[in-house]
Amino acid sequence: MPRPRSDDKRAAIMAAATRIIAVQGLGAATAAIAKEAGVSNGSLFTYFDTKADLLNQLYLELKGEMGAAALGGLPAGDARAQTLHVWSRWTDWATAHPHKRRALAQLQVSDEITASTHETAGRTMRGLGEVLERGRANGPMRDAPATLVFALCNALAEATIDYIINDPGGADEHKRSGFEALWRMIG
Repeated sequence: MPRPRSDDKRAAIMAAATRIIAVQGLGAATAAIAKEAGVSNGSLFTYFDTKADLLNQLYLELKGEMGAAALGGLPAGDARAQTLHVWSRWTDWATAHPHKRRALAQLQVSDEITASTHETAGRTMRGLGEVLERGRANGPMRDAPATLVFALCNALAEATIDYIINDPGGADEHKRSGFEALWRMIG
C-alpha cells in the first residue's frame, strides 16, 4: 500500500528545490533537494515521478505565485494605472523572493520544461498579458508582435529588479523610473 502524501512534505520539497536550484542550478542532484527538504531521496519520488516532473511542477508553482502576486488587487481603471499596479507588484514579488526569481529564470529556459507546461503557465499568466495588451493598445508598440513586447517588458523588469536589489535604498525611485521607461515604450 503506497504511503499517504503530506502537503507539508510536498511544500518542503518545493521550497528546497527552489533554494537548491537558485544556488546550484538545474543540474543539482535530487538527493541535495531531498536533504534540504528533510526527506529521503525515495520520499521525493513519492511526490514526483522524475526530476523533470519536479522541475515542471516547480515552474508552474512559481509562475502561478508570481502571476497571482502581480495581479492581486488589480484596480479598476485605466490601462496605465493597471500596468503600474502589475509592475509594482511584480517587482515587489521578485525583490522579496530572490531565490524564487533566480530558480524561475533558470526553469524558464530549461529544456526539461515541456511545451505543455509552458502552455499551462501561459494560461496562468493570461491576466498579466491582458493588462499589457490594454497598455499598448494605442501606444507606439501596438503593431509589434506581442511576444516581442512581452520580452522587452520582461527585460526592463529584470534590469529594474537587479538595480533595486543592488541599491535597496533607492528602490522606490528605481521602480518608478523603470515603470516610466516601460510606459514610454508601450503606452
